[in-house]
Amino acid sequence: MQYLVLGITILMYGLIIVFSEKKAFIAMAAALIMMALGVVSPQEAFTKMVNWNVLMIFVGSLVIAELFIYSRVPARIADTLIDASPNVGLAIVAILMMTGFISAFVENVATVLVMAPIALALSKKLNMTPKYFMIGLAIMANLQGTATLVGDPPSMIFADYAHYSFNDFFFYQGKPSIFFAVQVGMIVGALYLYFYFIKAGAQKVEIEKEPVKSYVPTILLVLMILGLAAASFLHSGVSLLSGLIVVGLALVGILWYRLVCKESRETTLKMIRELDWDTTLFLIGIFIVVGGVTKVGLLDTFARILQGWIGDNVLLGFLAIVGVSTLISGFVDNVPYIVVMLPVAATLARALNLRPELYMFGLLIGSCLGGNLTPFGASANVVSVGILKKEGVKMGFFDWLSVGLPFTLLTTGATSLFIWLVWK
Repeated sequence: MQYLVLGITILMYGLIIVFSEKKAFIAMAAALIMMALGVVSPQEAFTKMVNWNVLMIFVGSLVIAELFIYSRVPARIADTLIDASPNVGLAIVAILMMTGFISAFVENVATVLVMAPIALALSKKLNMTPKYFMIGLAIMANLQGTATLVGDPPSMIFADYAHYSFNDFFFYQGKPSIFFAVQVGMIVGALYLYFYFIKAGAQKVEIEKEPVKSYVPTILLVLMILGLAAASFLHSGVSLLSGLIVVGLALVGILWYRLVCKESRETTLKMIRELDWDTTLFLIGIFIVVGGVTKVGLLDTFARILQGWIGDNVLLGFLAIVGVSTLISGFVDNVPYIVVMLPVAATLARALNLRPELYMFGLLIGSCLGGNLTPFGASANVVSVGILKKEGVKMGFFDWLSVGLPFTLLTTGATSLFIWLVWK
């Protein structure tokens, strides 16, 4: 049975790499095959392996993100930052840092979509190519998406496995947690981007401020953050209460959009249909497949093999997890990778008498920040390249690498050093 499950899993990974646009169908097909073969029962799969609380938070936050874009508040904030910046370089970096901040609470792709028009307009005004600005948006969004429970699916998966609440991403057992590790990387990354974009010019940019449609979605976003923080005091991990809070606020937002904004029924349904349902189905399939992998003992076997390679060298284990995760995630979807590797990293840490956080944080950082390496390493990157293509701007692999590689090395190195010093 172990060999059968291993074969199904390897085939699934291979097909996801080759046909990434069909990843939801491939993952669900692999899950159905495992259920058909009796590796897991349907009841076990959908009641024990699929975390519906994570999915409620994911879908609910997507709705709130769409409404936040609709409100035009992010555009207004960006315009204010540009107006307050003394030169072009600082204006660009301020927008990129704001993109990162939004992405800590809003899905990465949605963040890039809302900030892209601002980047394109500013690039046109400055008579510069928008390709490097767009790279900056994607890599900053990917970086900060790691910082909180609602920032990105890998963070939600980590929270589910490690029983981390929203607040635990800030402080855990009296120590600064993953949020502050990411902020160290953000500071280093922002400095790098400043010196990269300072050549854009020293003049001040004048821009007309975007009118705001409504502040209601901003209030919903703030309530979501406060609600998740409050739920953290009552329940550890990704609780049912957390999921209900986010879905409840999303439903309020949909009703506001339909009844108060008086958007048509067709427009409202179109917004709901265009949410990222592919990733939702993908997550369901991956939960079931990895549940089957865990059930037959493959992850324990893999952890023992890694332990044999690493021995008692804690630093070698940490560097291997961060380095391999960074490299793999530059080319492979990080969701199935992190679902598989979290139990392995935790088992390996315990075998070496370490806090599991040391290796699990290293895994999370490597698998999320590694996506910044290539133009196809993360969904936000693919969206950025697609937007440029529509604008008639070609993005080459080495164009991306010229910004993404140094940024990834600097931010991953700084973040990993923080984790090592704090959690060793």
